[in-house]
Amino acid sequence: MKKNLVNVEFETERLQKLNEVVLQDEFSTRIREVRNSNITITQKPQVGEFTFPNSIVENPILKTFEDIGKYRLDAKVGEDFSKQVAFAGYDESKYKFLALEGEAHATCHSLTYYVNNEFAPVSKITFYFYTKSKRLQKDSKYIKYTDDQASEANRDYAIDRNSLIMEYALNSSILFIDGPMIGGNITSYSLDLINYLHEHNIIPIFFVKNSESNMIVENIPSIKYEFNSDLHWAYSILDKGSRSSLFLYTDSYNNENSKLFCYFKTYASITPQRIEFHPKTYELYSEYFPKLFDLIYYLMLVHGDTSNPQIRPIAISEMYAREVIRTLNIELLLKNSSLTKTMDQSRFGG
Repeated sequence: MKKNLVNVEFETERLQKLNEVVLQDEFSTRIREVRNSNITITQKPQVGEFTFPNSIVENPILKTFEDIGKYRLDAKVGEDFSKQVAFAGYDESKYKFLALEGEAHATCHSLTYYVNNEFAPVSKITFYFYTKSKRLQKDSKYIKYTDDQASEANRDYAIDRNSLIMEYALNSSILFIDGPMIGGNITSYSLDLINYLHEHNIIPIFFVKNSESNMIVENIPSIKYEFNSDLHWAYSILDKGSRSSLFLYTDSYNNENSKLFCYFKTYASITPQRIEFHPKTYELYSEYFPKLFDLIYYLMLVHGDTSNPQIRPIAISEMYAREVIRTLNIELLLKNSSLTKTMDQSRFGG
């Protein structure tokens, strides 16, 4: 059944929950347990990003969804559409403290809505310590033992991202999410999130920068062996203010792991980015998609940063996330513990 997004009235209670910063449950206890475990951090943290392994299978099912080529975007149409709908951006900022005993990860997840002609953010701070030492973990409820710290951090990220969005997202809106829809152990969490958002009449759109994908150039016969990567192909064919045709990817082992995606270029000399969304999203909201692409182009132009091209609501969320996590000063909270510094932490932490 098709759903309506235009000129929707929002519940006052939902709107009032925005414009706040919240802490993870037992946040103080998590910090205290690390300090009580004779762990010391005296250096500056490293600013990190969550990286997700490519979960695309070796023999993907890739189909063209439109005629291969470029499609022009209209910023004026996007601007007009922006005045009829509510939309938000999600992003996060992460600090990572490296130590001989493990890794401490502090993350600020931020969701920022543009509604009633103003930005309304909500941010949540989370903290985890990961170790391969069972001795260190055995007496602690919140220090986490794991053989794969990166994978466990990605899993916690996905759970916390979903939790924030599910609690604060406004029904009948558009949500732009920084990060891939499908990737490693976040895939199942992304699919759960997408199903929840559909139930609440919310369109989820995912953004990927600096993709290393070769899926198009390796599976479309007419361009195979012609380009180094999908980004190389997209950069070659796209002009300023255009997008590529849509492609449909389906995991040959699991049909639910499917996505529609395309590449778009805002500025002539800037590397394209990838937009991706679930086929069910397109099925439910197909009438909005021409304008959605125009809205994305408009919001990229509004942000206007060629050195860090992002759509405005995601860029605003990133700014809030970085500022909130700086203000909380995790480093100071951990300063009196006895975590042994690593060489990299000493060199770059200063």
